[in-house]
Amino acid sequence: MKPLARLISLLPAYPPSLAFAGVLDLVLGNIARENSMAPLIGKTVRINVLDMGLELNIRVDRKGFSPAGSYASPDLSISADVQDFLLLASRREDPDTLFFSRRLLVEGDTELGLAAKNTLDAMEMPKISFPSPARVLSALLKPLH
Repeated sequence: MKPLARLISLLPAYPPSLAFAGVLDLVLGNIARENSMAPLIGKTVRINVLDMGLELNIRVDRKGFSPAGSYASPDLSISADVQDFLLLASRREDPDTLFFSRRLLVEGDTELGLAAKNTLDAMEMPKISFPSPARVLSALLKPLH
């Protein structure tokens, strides 16, 4: 895994951020456009996948999620290993447990982090299904329009 992480860490942050924002928009886009995500509107969030050397920068606005450049100073930064992010995404692990066991690091506006956590906890998460390749491509190309 370390050689792959080293290679990934050399890549620019924008392409994976673009892909991640597209996936988030497909899965959570309608939720982001509702008032429940109001504390995150206009904010930049950096996701650091520590064991992969991957940095994802996203911005939340009323239209959904979009990539943010790595030059942008994040309002909130969340760091963990890929396995822990997968546990969080599948809701098999609680963020508080990971945080207090020092497997999840939250930096920056911690009140924003708490608001995001509480918002996501309160949501009925949509059933995740894999979108068609055409829909993924459309979401990825959206910021280019």
